[in-house]
Amino acid sequence: MYDVIVIGSGPAGLSAAIYAGRAKLETLVIAGMTSGGQLMLTGEVENFPGFPNAILGPELMDQMRKQAERFGAKFLFQDATAVDFSSKPFKVKVGNQIFEAKSVIIATGASNRWLGLESESRLRGRGVSSCATCDAPFFKEKKVVVIGGGDTAVEEALALTKFVREVTLIHRRNELRATKILQDRAFGNKKISFVWDSIVEEILGKTGLKEYA
Repeated sequence: MYDVIVIGSGPAGLSAAIYAGRAKLETLVIAGMTSGGQLMLTGEVENFPGFPNAILGPELMDQMRKQAERFGAKFLFQDATAVDFSSKPFKVKVGNQIFEAKSVIIATGASNRWLGLESESRLRGRGVSSCATCDAPFFKEKKVVVIGGGDTAVEEALALTKFVREVTLIHRRNELRATKILQDRAFGNKKISFVWDSIVEEILGKTGLKEYA
């Protein structure tokens, strides 16, 4: 029996675990098979308080996890598969195990958004990627396309410019949705060009890059 079960291990989940642990509550974090949330796929984080010179996303998540552990939070690196909130104590199922708690905090966060194309799935890991921070070195001195117009897309495009020869950002609207500071950086980067009012219908290719095969 736990006082608190936190489902999710991104910034929100780990913040909850830190607060619960400091309050002397028996806390279990069901972190998932891929723990750390979206920041594990992020390079420099500039907008997190306390780091004026930025910090790498994975490093920040590692520090937050260690802080939660310092206050007694326990971690289970598996996925929650079912819950039962019909009566107390609440129940969370992980594989064949069932954990009980007085309170459950759901902080499952977000996941990558894909286009939903068959060719996208077929070429994923073979030239199609969702993480510039992870895969940019594979594209060194190549021409690369980024799809989207929000913060994530522009951040990925900017990260790629450190490695690639040219980045084309394709957006379905005629203006970016990203924050102004990111827009200014993108428009000011000579390696980035834009294709407006366009939707990707297909990704052409057989096996993609050799490094991904």
